[in-house]
Amino acid sequence: MGWLDDIRWDAQGLLPVVAQEVGSGDVLMVAWMNREALQHTVDSGQAVYWSRSRGRLWHKGEESGHFQQVHEIRLDCDADVLLLKVTQLGHAPGVACHTGRHSCFYRRLQDGVWHEVEPVLVDPEALYK
Repeated sequence: MGWLDDIRWDAQGLLPVVAQEVGSGDVLMVAWMNREALQHTVDSGQAVYWSRSRGRLWHKGEESGHFQQVHEIRLDCDADVLLLKVTQLGHAPGVACHTGRHSCFYRRLQDGVWHEVEPVLVDPEALYK
């Protein structure tokens, strides 16, 4: 698996991953992958991450139904960050964040205060039953 060896994994064997919506170019989220997660992603065509809080592989959408179909995987110039170009799937299309928003980057700093600038599209309680 030479291509996996081309990646500069951190001391914990992890790599930050940016998920970008293929159509709009919106950055949806940042997560982590280990070798196994990346291999599962390549094999399945859907995003599989390493959950640091759960200590296990996490198939994006396994609980919420909001899967990420991967169209392209890119490695940055330092070989230590991945970019996934994805289509966000699910019963409420376009919801990538566990808060029920389109993007996890929904807060903007303005005048020294964080403002929520993205609406909640789906009640988070409805996503995780």
